[in-house]
Parts: sequence; C-alpha cells; structure tokens
Amino acid sequence: MVENVNTPAARPLVGILWMVVTGLLFVGMNVVIKSMGDRLPATETSFLRYALGIVYLIPMIRPILAARMDRRTLGLFALRGVAHAGGVMLWFFAMTQIPIAEVTTINYLNPVFVTIGAAVFFGEVLAFRRMAAIGVALVGAVIALRPGLREIEPGHLAMLGTTLFFAVSYLIAGRLATRVSPVVVVGMLSLTVTVLVAPFAALHWVQPTLGELGWLFVVATFATLGHYTMTLAFRSAPLTVTQPVTFLQLVWSVLVGALFFGEGIDPYVVAGGLLIIAAVSFITWREAVLKRRVTPSPHQTKG
Repeated sequence: MVENVNTPAARPLVGILWMVVTGLLFVGMNVVIKSMGDRLPATETSFLRYALGIVYLIPMIRPILAARMDRRTLGLFALRGVAHAGGVMLWFFAMTQIPIAEVTTINYLNPVFVTIGAAVFFGEVLAFRRMAAIGVALVGAVIALRPGLREIEPGHLAMLGTTLFFAVSYLIAGRLATRVSPVVVVGMLSLTVTVLVAPFAALHWVQPTLGELGWLFVVATFATLGHYTMTLAFRSAPLTVTQPVTFLQLVWSVLVGALFFGEGIDPYVVAGGLLIIAAVSFITWREAVLKRRVTPSPHQTKG
C-alpha cells in the first residue's frame, strides 16, 4: 500500500527529507564555487550566477507585470536588492578565501541577526530565553573564529558581512510578503540583484570560458532548486522539525572540505557551529510555542 504523505504522521518525515535534499543542493553549490577558484572576480561570478539564472524567471514574468506596486513597494524592492547584492558579492568572495566549513558555520548566524533586527527595527519583544539563545549563538561564533588566537582573514569579515546583509534582505522580504505574492518577491529579487551587481562586475571583467559559464549555470540551478525544496520542506513540517536538520550541512561541508580541498577538520569550527545551530533551533522552537499561545487551535474556536 502506498503511504499517504499528507497524513500528519508522515509529514514531519517528508519535511526532514526535503530539508536534507536542500542541504545537499546548497553544499553542492558551495563546492562548485570553491572548485572554480578565484580566476574570475567575486563581483563577476555573482553577476553571472544571477544573470544565467534569469531563465528560471520566465514563469514569473506575467505575475510581476500584473502586480500593482506602489512607490513604497518599489522602494522596498530596491532596498532589498541593494542589501542582497552586497551579501552575494561578499559571499562569493568569502568562498574563495576561507574553508567551506567556516563559510557554513558563519552563515548559521543569519537567523540570529534576523531576530535581533526584528527587535531593533520592528519592535519585536525579546524574552530572556531568546536573548540567552542569541548570546549562546554569538559565543559559538567566537569559538569558531577565535579572534586573538588566530588571524581573522578578510574572508571571515566578508562572510560576517554576508550574514548581516542577508538578514536585512530577509527582514524586508517579510514586509514585502504582505504586499505582493511570493512569486513576485522571488522574481523581483533576482532581477534587482542582477541589475545592481552588473556595474561592479563590469569594473573588473574577465572573459569567462564556456566551462566557467556552464559551472555557474549549475550554481544557479542548485540555488533555484535549493530554495524550491526548502519551500517544500516548510510546507511539509514546521520549522521546529526542519531547522535542526540544517546541521547536516556543516557535517557535509567539513567532509567535502577535508576530502576534496585538503581543508583540515577544525574542532573549534564544529563546536562553534553546534552551539549556533542549537541556539537557532531553540529560537525557532520558542517562536513556534508563542505562536501557538496567541493562535487558538481548531477545537478552541468551536461552539
């Protein structure tokens, strides 16, 4: 008998499996970028990744043209494009400078910065336990980076900048989601990033080979599929179930770095990554609990 994946018992497993696939796609994307080296400037690879991925935007053209966007909405799209473009360029640079495991670990800070940003800019209340979790995540970052005990390289700073820029992008995306459809939000991001990164790419343009263009198209494909499978994971199971699975990305990043790029396994990076993931998972769980408290369950609304 074929199992119905729509049953409540099956959905968490389906969500976990989709999140595992998501992690593999994102790690594969990082591996391709790392393998390409730094012959092409980071600004150029950033531009080509988005420009080549425009082919996936074809189904989104009609919804974008049909969307009625006022000046404020267009301003939010422009602001998000600036933030995301900055994050993408820094991220491509970081990938050529530091080990994959360190890129992955620092990237785990993104939800932490989103939580802090929501409190600073949107007035969301941070209870003591969430503040403590943020503190644990920051301790994890210090353990992984070990400032004072080793040299902090430009790649580390670039990756920290990436997480900050992406946090701003995601915060703005939350506001845009209340104004236009998700398809428009995704499509406009790709268009604005492509346009905004183009001038930086043109400043130090290096003629790419057909092979490099092919690999960057693979990167765009992995990124697109990764965001799609992540959406499927979120539809299938709550974040409290899927969030801890993201730890596997660190495991795979450590193994890939060691086996294919000769990057040593750094126990401090792994330990720091574990602390960050534990803290982010706790924050996710607390947000789910609070939402259940303020949202009545179906049986509470009857009769």
